Amino acid sequence: MLRAQLINNLRRSTRSFSTSLSASSDGTPATASLGFQLTEDQINIQDTARQFARDVIIPAAPHHDRTGEYPTEIIKQAWELGLVNTHIPSKYGGLGLGVFDSALVSEQLAYGCSGIQTAIEANGLAEAPVILAANDAQKKKYLGRMSEEPLMAAYCVTEPGAGSDVAGAKTNAVKKGDKWIVNGQKMWITNGGKANWYFLLAKTDPAANAGKAFTGFIVDADSPGITVGRKEWNMGQRASDTRGITFEDVEVPDENRLGEVGQGFKIAMGAFDITRPLVASGAVGLAQRAMDEAAAYSVQRKTMGKPIIAHQAVAFMLADMAIQIEASRMMVWRAGWLRDQNKRNTYYASIAKALASETANKCASDAVQIFGGNGFNSEYPVEKLMRDAKIFTIYEGTSQIQRLIISRTIAEAAMQDQ
Repeated sequence: MLRAQLINNLRRSTRSFSTSLSASSDGTPATASLGFQLTEDQINIQDTARQFARDVIIPAAPHHDRTGEYPTEIIKQAWELGLVNTHIPSKYGGLGLGVFDSALVSEQLAYGCSGIQTAIEANGLAEAPVILAANDAQKKKYLGRMSEEPLMAAYCVTEPGAGSDVAGAKTNAVKKGDKWIVNGQKMWITNGGKANWYFLLAKTDPAANAGKAFTGFIVDADSPGITVGRKEWNMGQRASDTRGITFEDVEVPDENRLGEVGQGFKIAMGAFDITRPLVASGAVGLAQRAMDEAAAYSVQRKTMGKPIIAHQAVAFMLADMAIQIEASRMMVWRAGWLRDQNKRNTYYASIAKALASETANKCASDAVQIFGGNGFNSEYPVEKLMRDAKIFTIYEGTSQIQRLIISRTIAEAAMQDQ
């Protein structure tokens, strides 16, 4: 009953920032009247996530970082509050929040621990292709179950030899009767060992170009022939479960095919327009935490008879953090807003991802510098932030891939102007 009541309250936020700005009171477009005041419902969502991060995530984060233990109970509590699977449409039991509102949640969760936030947001990445391309029966079956109990899912695309080069993926699926036989290996799969099901990208036409060579599937994680590898011990975000997944003659019914044969690459890449702003919002949350920790320490720590924040060298570092964080947050909001308006946001999603991920790394590094020797010690929080930040420039498209997308967009626009 408590979960149902909370979700009903939070669902009202579908009258969100983006929706409320899409038209004026007389129904005419009001795209020029973009503002920055969150609605009361959005503030409630943000406050719920913020309080949860401070009361539950922050106290537990050091333990999960030291041990690598998966935060099952924390995720369950977040699910009870409606902070997991935020984009699932209300028709299938979810909140039906847009990208903008979900970004408000992700930023706050990452403020507490970006490893735990990544584990939670990995559900959104797996669900995005289903939301985009699944038929009603598939959505009821797989999105519905995520709303009924705190299950996890995983986006199964990256391979040992195909990270940024998704087109180089070799996992294949061969049609036999009403089933597909899948063979191959995936790597660096977040929630790989905890998922109830996977979104899987497999090559179905080796002779076709990348745009038509792949097909997407929903694969139940308990299917015979699936081998889950060991948990990888990573530099940071150790609460997240990252593993290799091997598929050996795994049978997938054709009814679990997502969209048409050959549309998998388009579906898999389309998901990033939804999820890259959310990854960026997580980076903003980490950057904000780094600045807050550094600011608090700089008030307490004294050198030469005064708090170090009174030294211009330190004060300017904090000012630069604030500049970068605010700019990154605005790009996240713009990318999310555009997607919620059903406008193409690929260019802005890539800018948000690149800017916010690099902001997180710079802010975390500068926070360690402000802490001095203490910052290099694991007893203080900024050391973990610096390790956690690095992956933001790598997963869901490296910073170099984002620049490739951005520069191609610029080039296309320039050629059209000729």
